[in-house]
Amino acid sequence: MLERVRAGYRRVDVPEAHEAARTGAALLVDIRYAALRERDGVIPGALVIERNELEWRLDPQGSHRTPEATGHDLRIVVICNEGYASSLAVASLHQLGLRRATDLVGGFQAWRAAGLPVEPVRS
Repeated sequence: MLERVRAGYRRVDVPEAHEAARTGAALLVDIRYAALRERDGVIPGALVIERNELEWRLDPQGSHRTPEATGHDLRIVVICNEGYASSLAVASLHQLGLRRATDLVGGFQAWRAAGLPVEPVRS
């Protein structure tokens, strides 16, 4: 199933995701659940939207969208813990018309392993 879903888009690696976030070319969206964020921290500047809220928070036409959901042309990089759930989430975002959505190969763990910025969850 993952192979079929991933065949429909190009995933990004850690350096590409970092550069896209740094330059404002993409919105990083962390879909990990709270326990993982509390254990491992968060990526500074990433928007936290748990998986069960993702579609209605990022749908640009939805009444409960987040302010960052500015349009269907928004480039979104979805980040889960290891890069599996994020692929399925991207398929769902594509169904909403967010065709530039992609995910991070290796997820949050790859980001952290690369030594990129991570900060503790603020209480």
